[in-house]
Amino acid sequence: MNRRSFLKKMFGSILAIFGIGGGTYYYARDIEPKMLHINNKTITSAKIPNAFHGFKIVQFSDTHIGFHYTLDQLKDLVAQINKQNPDLIVFTGDLVDEPNTYNWNHQLITVLRTLTAKQGKYWIYGNHDHGGYGTNVVKDTMEQADFQLLQNQHVTLNKDNDGIILAGIDDLMLGRPDLTKTLKQANPDLFTILLAHEPDFADTSVKYPVNIQLSGHSHGGQVRFPFIGDLYTPAYAEKYVQGKYSFNNGDLLLYVSRGIGTTRLPYRFLCKPEFNIYTLKKI
Repeated sequence: MNRRSFLKKMFGSILAIFGIGGGTYYYARDIEPKMLHINNKTITSAKIPNAFHGFKIVQFSDTHIGFHYTLDQLKDLVAQINKQNPDLIVFTGDLVDEPNTYNWNHQLITVLRTLTAKQGKYWIYGNHDHGGYGTNVVKDTMEQADFQLLQNQHVTLNKDNDGIILAGIDDLMLGRPDLTKTLKQANPDLFTILLAHEPDFADTSVKYPVNIQLSGHSHGGQVRFPFIGDLYTPAYAEKYVQGKYSFNNGDLLLYVSRGIGTTRLPYRFLCKPEFNIYTLKKI
């Protein structure tokens, strides 16, 4: 039995155990995956410069376009993000579900290009972006949509003579992540945000001068039950599944997005899709 069949059978068994009928199956397949939640978070730190007090970052992740997520849904997502008037937009990986079979076209580029942010748009590779020979085609698409790739790289975002570091690593599963290279010549005294597709990488990034790690990959488990939690999460999203985690008394904060789309199984249950707004606040 392959993993997809196993998960389908497991999901069906759990529903049967809890006495959940076809109505809930319909809800998990057709209703909740479209119930987009906007998750607002405030990030406080003494390291945040005065000029970045109130700075608004929008993170979206794991759209998995082509697997029960359409370009029309992406258009709606883009409209919702632009309504937030973000200073910065970051995408933390997995643009389409299967790059080798997806019908790549200019419409996707056009939709992504309409996203706007004062300090730019940045992205990192997820495992699905490298998978299926997608590495180059995804990169080309994002470049044409005015997104800048951070692949073991960092940039300094400047505002009114103040600055913060935005860094991004290559995908942990199918890429070659190198955080030492990523942060080379970065000023460790500056407030530093790391984009890392897989959340469990936080166990490594906590050893570096990183203040915030933004991740996706887990989908929050997609299907969750009271008292049980998630039924399945992928490799490198087994320890940190969704929400906020603190390391070393707050020296590093990890935020894990539940993402937008679905993968492997087209269900969400007690795990609504989301994009995240982080507002920086100096203390």
